[in-house]
Amino acid sequence: MIETDHQLSTCMSILKPVRDSLDVLNGKWKLPIIVALTFGEKRFTEISKEVHGITDRMLSKELRDLELNGLVRRNIEESYPVKVTYQLTEHSKSLRSVIDSLKDWGILHKQRLAEECREYKKVKKVLIK
Repeated sequence: MIETDHQLSTCMSILKPVRDSLDVLNGKWKLPIIVALTFGEKRFTEISKEVHGITDRMLSKELRDLELNGLVRRNIEESYPVKVTYQLTEHSKSLRSVIDSLKDWGILHKQRLAEECREYKKVKKVLIK
């Protein structure tokens, strides 16, 4: 099938915003950090405990990136000791449906893989006999 200019233009009009979104949310840690903050304002150590496996250095970098992209707000309370917390911005709440869709797809995908694994084991059992 020969791709027309219209098809290419349509494809690019879909891919460009998807790439832009992935540029902001890319990596292993950004979405888990956003999910952790979905349940309210947290201190650095609280986020670190909820996002298993992330190093302090990586968490710091990812929080800065999310802050630069307007998804996370860093709050500094001038007290002794200084208290720093992080929370989602109003803009980040627009990701809720995206995260819900990813969660739902992940559940379905895992179920599908488990079913395929069960079917494979049944076939393998029959072939071995």
